[in-house]
Amino acid sequence: MNWTAQDLGALHRALELPRAIERRMLHLIRQNRIAKWFSGYGQEAIAVGCAWAAEERDVLLPLHRNLGVWTTRGVPLKPLFCQLMGRRGGYTQGRDRTFHFGLPERRIVGMISHLGAMLPVACGIAQAAQLKGEDYLAIAFCGDGATREGDFHESLSLAGLWQLPVVFVVEHNAYGLSTPTREAIPVEDIADAAAGYGMPGAVVDGNDVLAVVQAVTVAAVRARSGAGPTLLEMKTFRMRGHEEASGTRYVPKSLMVKWAARDPIDRFARFLVDEGVKTHEEITTLRGSLDAEVERAAAYALAQPVVESSCTVERRALFAPAPAVLAPPKGPQRQARYIDAISEGLRQAMEADDRVLLLGQDVAEYGGVFKATKGLLKTFGAARVRNTPIIESGAIGAAMGLALEGLRPVVEMQYADFIACGFNQIVNNLATTHYRWGAPLNVTIRAPYGGNIGAGPFHSQSKEAWFCHVPGLKVVAPATPEDAKGLLLAAIADPNPVLFFEHKHLYRSVRGMVPEAPYQTPLGAARLVREGTDATITTYGLGVHWALEEAAYWSAAHNAEVEVVDLRSLVPWDQRAVLDSVRKTSRLLVLHEATATCGFGAEVAATISEMGFALLDAPPMRVAAEDLPVPFSLSLEKGVFSAQPKLRPALTALLGY
Repeated sequence: MNWTAQDLGALHRALELPRAIERRMLHLIRQNRIAKWFSGYGQEAIAVGCAWAAEERDVLLPLHRNLGVWTTRGVPLKPLFCQLMGRRGGYTQGRDRTFHFGLPERRIVGMISHLGAMLPVACGIAQAAQLKGEDYLAIAFCGDGATREGDFHESLSLAGLWQLPVVFVVEHNAYGLSTPTREAIPVEDIADAAAGYGMPGAVVDGNDVLAVVQAVTVAAVRARSGAGPTLLEMKTFRMRGHEEASGTRYVPKSLMVKWAARDPIDRFARFLVDEGVKTHEEITTLRGSLDAEVERAAAYALAQPVVESSCTVERRALFAPAPAVLAPPKGPQRQARYIDAISEGLRQAMEADDRVLLLGQDVAEYGGVFKATKGLLKTFGAARVRNTPIIESGAIGAAMGLALEGLRPVVEMQYADFIACGFNQIVNNLATTHYRWGAPLNVTIRAPYGGNIGAGPFHSQSKEAWFCHVPGLKVVAPATPEDAKGLLLAAIADPNPVLFFEHKHLYRSVRGMVPEAPYQTPLGAARLVREGTDATITTYGLGVHWALEEAAYWSAAHNAEVEVVDLRSLVPWDQRAVLDSVRKTSRLLVLHEATATCGFGAEVAATISEMGFALLDAPPMRVAAEDLPVPFSLSLEKGVFSAQPKLRPALTALLGY
């Protein structure tokens, strides 16, 4: 590269600024004026060099030790210090710390604490660039320890397969907390992994800022040309503890001496003096000026009050506001199976909005294992209906990246049971992002769930309650074709992550009238399926059909009228509808197909007991599956495991109380 003296001077200032902040933060933590600091001392050349080589439109996904990304991108110091110190005026309003946030206006997406989790997100951002026909790219950072994580390999697999414009930057700093990298990685150069994923890999001197800029520039040119990703391994060393409280007593002194001699700040300063670009006096003056600038910002932040809020404000921050729903039309209807309603909902969503796209295993030519996406590839093309490798975490993380870039991805889990492989991306990444830094994430995850089909313990589970416990997710479980289409269209339109549980047994066993035109069923609104006076069954999914059969039996055989309330949505759930029903019937039975312990029925029963205890003439009852894995044998599943045969005895006890 051809460097002018002016360019070198500007790069030098960019390199010195994060070191000046490091000096101040280390001083403050020794004074006990801040609680925690993850130091990037000695690694500044990587963050600064990557940000310097990137274009303004490129998206950077940094980590704890990449302060230089933020400063090189021109993030103002006063709010940045408020963020670092947890004071009012920071970017997350006290909801998360240090660099766990994004600044869309600076094209920065911050980290979560789980290693490697942002790498699939970078793939989604890069895929969005491809879909938009734009030439920006994603530069994603991870440590050497994170290269052992599945997200690292899933991300490289996806990026290599789709030739995504991503630059993966591994900061190889010799330690994962206290464990030497040599005890975790059986090879010398992590960059060698690149060949297995169809991309070039390069080892870079991470303490030489010019080498970093050069390597990233070459990789960026490759990415913009459409040639695909690059893996850059930046060799460096962590001169401070994992965080300051950890210390470095486990590090041999000889290593500290060796790497101190290769300090990237001093090294670049010597280069500038040797090349006649700057004098020692000018470097000293610059450092004094930066120290003063940093001191002013730190003093400002320390003078700000601590963050205060209220439950109302914090609850309001959890979800992005959802748009008004599209009401059911008065036009023609047709009878459709549950699976057909799902397919029609997907098709109409994609017709109405070219930001909607489908990802998942076998969703393209094959049409998905249940054929819900059959024919969509032919209509909408391979860019919008795309098979992924078997990478649940990678696919969900990529969906987050797509959503950050304004797209509306729908991810199909082949079976809901396999969603466990993407659990971290859902509960720690998707669920928390809007609350932490206000980014809406329009991601819909379709999850075929439930049993009654003799598929055994790994293809029959009902795991919806897992996600109901996680703030920031919406959870939906339709029981009818009409609701399947309407709720799916509402989920796709919602600017929040939605888990959409589709019951496999209902796909082809249930039919119903469905409006032909697009419409949306509001999330969080229950449906009164059958009116009654003697007891209320509250349920969802397959349980609705069980409840209707049981209510018909009691009406015909015992002249008892059982009311059935279909929740439809579990988060949010319609407490008022259930209370109104119990007000009429004075008895509540909560039914679900999932296992009993910690199932969603416990939440309903507890809430109604708290809010409507005086309305009840009997204790609320729960009917659920046995606390067992789902047996393969249908006779065992239906006769022993299932909630259905438990329903009549429970209702008998409830009505007779």
